[in-house]
Amino acid sequence: MPSTLNAPTTTTAQEIMERLHLLAQHTEQEGMMTRTYLTAAHRGAAGQIAAWMRDAGMTVRRDAVGNVIGRYEGTEEGRAVLMTGSHFDTVRNGGIYDGLLGIILPISCVAAWHRAGKRFPFPIEIVAFSEEEGVRFKAPMLGSRAIAGTFQHAVLNNTDEQGISMRDAMQAADFDPAKISAAAAPKDSIAAFIEVHIEQGPVLLNEGLPLGIVTAISGASRFMLELEGLAGHAGTVPMNMRHDAAMAAAELALFIEQRCSNIDGLVGTIGQWQVPNGATNVIPGRCTLSLDLRAGDDAIRLAAVNDIETELARICSKRGVRSKLTKTYETTSATCAPWLQDGWRTAMALNNCTPRLLPSGAGHDAMAIATIAPMAMLFVRCGNGGISHNPAETMTSEDAGIAADVFMDFVEHFDAVAASATASN
Repeated sequence: MPSTLNAPTTTTAQEIMERLHLLAQHTEQEGMMTRTYLTAAHRGAAGQIAAWMRDAGMTVRRDAVGNVIGRYEGTEEGRAVLMTGSHFDTVRNGGIYDGLLGIILPISCVAAWHRAGKRFPFPIEIVAFSEEEGVRFKAPMLGSRAIAGTFQHAVLNNTDEQGISMRDAMQAADFDPAKISAAAAPKDSIAAFIEVHIEQGPVLLNEGLPLGIVTAISGASRFMLELEGLAGHAGTVPMNMRHDAAMAAAELALFIEQRCSNIDGLVGTIGQWQVPNGATNVIPGRCTLSLDLRAGDDAIRLAAVNDIETELARICSKRGVRSKLTKTYETTSATCAPWLQDGWRTAMALNNCTPRLLPSGAGHDAMAIATIAPMAMLFVRCGNGGISHNPAETMTSEDAGIAADVFMDFVEHFDAVAASATASN
């Protein structure tokens, strides 16, 4: 039977949606949802999330990278924690549901349990991960990597557009980079990690389904590419004598599009492209661009990276252009634990939801935590064609309510699902 505590679905759904909109007020630019790591808007959002956690009956702490962690204590001492959560940073000019839903929805569910005086044998922790998108310092998943114990300390030297290093930004916000290692979760302290997230795609919307169960999260390779040719007068240098850095970038971009178009699940994106100090009448002497490659199969992704590197060398040799390709991020694909998928399936059945299985092409904090604990994800349908990382990103209150009901039933049956998985092994 579904949880009897799920009765006020409408109230819970309204609270979730209202809080998502309230949190959107913490932005770096009015009228545009931008909240990057350790800015004033970021710090304001952290304070608001912590207040809601306390109101829901949780104790709250912050770790050395700024994660906001709310704990709802269990009744049995020494039990491993059921962890959930998502990130509260955003891309520039993004949406208000990406990441935030996975923080606000669990807080509202814990608040319902707290009002009813209900606790579980195991503790629940909701983690508002401080950084996932990698916008400000070009290093994603800082919060979840710190908890997983896989934080790469070299990124502390990365600088933002103003030349501020991550190390200096952390110290200015009263976080001590020397204590990041202490943020790592102790071995076997996490029984499982679950993340609720908007799909960021059109599959559920097109099939008329409110929820989906994630099977795996695609691995990713990200690079920054610098191309250096020779600037010259746009009117006086013949085409066959040019060393045009931007044209070299364009040729590579078309190769990437072609290479990634022929294999299902492989995608390649150039999201940033600049000609520094460019002018209308000057042949570009420099060009910088980003490259993002993803696939659910790591072998497919790495083969594409190899082919792109080979093609880059060919293009540069032909055009007389020098290149510097710097890897900024790499993560392997992560499989969602089958027994946790079964838990979602059981909870969805209790709420008359079709258990649609689908992969995630987007990266999530869940894949970082998957290195230390079993993990699974629940996708929630989004509207406007499934668009995300965009101001047009949206979802409905009704779907928020359904997701909250399923989340609550998952938690309330967690011990039974875990016991069944142990028995079957």
